[in-house]
Amino acid sequence: MFTKRRQETGNEFLSHEQHRVVAISVVMRSRDTLKVWSLGEEGASEKDLIERFFDGLDKFTPDLVSWNGAGFDLPVLHYRSLLHGVTAARYWETGDGDHSFRFSNYLSRFHWRHMDLMDILSGFQGRGRASLDDVAGLLGFPGKIGMHGADVWKVYLQGGIARIRAYCETDVLNTYLIYLRFELLRGHLNAAEHAHEVARVRRLLQESTAAHLKEFAAAWPER
Repeated sequence: MFTKRRQETGNEFLSHEQHRVVAISVVMRSRDTLKVWSLGEEGASEKDLIERFFDGLDKFTPDLVSWNGAGFDLPVLHYRSLLHGVTAARYWETGDGDHSFRFSNYLSRFHWRHMDLMDILSGFQGRGRASLDDVAGLLGFPGKIGMHGADVWKVYLQGGIARIRAYCETDVLNTYLIYLRFELLRGHLNAAEHAHEVARVRRLLQESTAAHLKEFAAAWPER
């Protein structure tokens, strides 16, 4: 498959439908809590992981924030959901069942229920795009720690699901911190509120016993 893809495109990066989901990690900020975790158990099936993700959207209808989610992560989930017959009614709602979704849903590029920060901050054009790692570094956040996306296949072949989950959790922490700065940028948080939310993240890291979160905290000294 890699050889065929290289012959067709010049690189080995497989088309979206050929990817397999092995980890989904989340930062969730609710009214009273802030939590980072990976869905399901380490040995969970792809179908179980995808169902858990969409069940969370059905249950909480959260604002969904991603980095290149519209370009990669969500299309992969679309195709793999088709494969496994996963139902995701809330995600696919566009206003027929819930009128409020007509003007703010997860699917429309210029709506706010799903915010692809890479797409938004680039001005919705490819020439302005930057990587998560580069923007995190620009803002003084840790960025990629321990591995990069290109390493996932090799680590998976070595049985390193735990390491992949840890990597994904640091990725979503970087995304969340950039999101907080974006909320400051567009006036949804003032300086004091932004500082309070960042302090919550630092407290979460300080209270965690997970090695990768300790490493993330160490790479993010207070200034």
